[in-house]
Amino acid sequence: MKPMARFIPLLALAALGGCATHNPQDPLEPYNRAMFTINDKVDKAVLKPVATGYKAVTPTPIRHGVTNFFGNFGDVWSMTNDFLQGNVHDGLSTFMRVGVNSVFGLFGTLDIATEMGIYKHPNDFGLTLARWGVGSGPYVVLPFYGPSTVRDAAGTGVFLAYGPTAQINPPSASYGALALNLVNTRANLLSASNLFDQIALDPYVFTRSAYEQRRKSQVEEVRDRPIIDLGEPNPLAKYSYDDANGGLMSFASPTPTAAASAANSGAKTDAKPDAPSH
Repeated sequence: MKPMARFIPLLALAALGGCATHNPQDPLEPYNRAMFTINDKVDKAVLKPVATGYKAVTPTPIRHGVTNFFGNFGDVWSMTNDFLQGNVHDGLSTFMRVGVNSVFGLFGTLDIATEMGIYKHPNDFGLTLARWGVGSGPYVVLPFYGPSTVRDAAGTGVFLAYGPTAQINPPSASYGALALNLVNTRANLLSASNLFDQIALDPYVFTRSAYEQRRKSQVEEVRDRPIIDLGEPNPLAKYSYDDANGGLMSFASPTPTAAASAANSGAKTDAKPDAPSH
């Protein structure tokens, strides 16, 4: 089992303890702020310099190919969750997308499907849990991953344990794939994180607010669908979903850059709150 997957039960215990505190908006805030600071320091000391060097020596077409390759893996996970949510239309569309990019796009390094009008629409297991009524639980900052909730942290654990990259053998190759995706994703977000560093606000509060607004919009969307959503008969119909992270969960994306991605996602700010569960 992946390290983060083993960490999920500890998060659940922390969440139960946190419900007894006096801040209903963020009962785990002392822990969250501490982890936010740790993530930021690790990013600035290690991940950002590595990503900067990687971007400097890696040609742009190669980096785009890496992004597309891992995006293809992410599409497999999105398709799985589409079907788990009863979203047959998007599931079939993503199935076609994966097939086209895998066969004609050099194993996903070229995004041929988008050129054909088969657009990406990321999905994840946290949204699947929300689709079937699981409450968000308290806000929590994950080590390396950044902003999340207890429900979404469980979804992250399921992804790490059973997602496409977890099926790569030997395990050393799987960890190598995670590391490459981490560095490549961080390199793609360098400009956004530099902008974030200039914001004269409480970075922790800004990150939390941006994440919660974006996630509430996504949850509202999946909960508003019918139980079995056949959608439009044309699987090539265009979508308008956000793709800030290349369609794949942002591995170890530092909290500031995750916040910048969320802030630029166009989330609905008037979405109804996703009631926390304690």
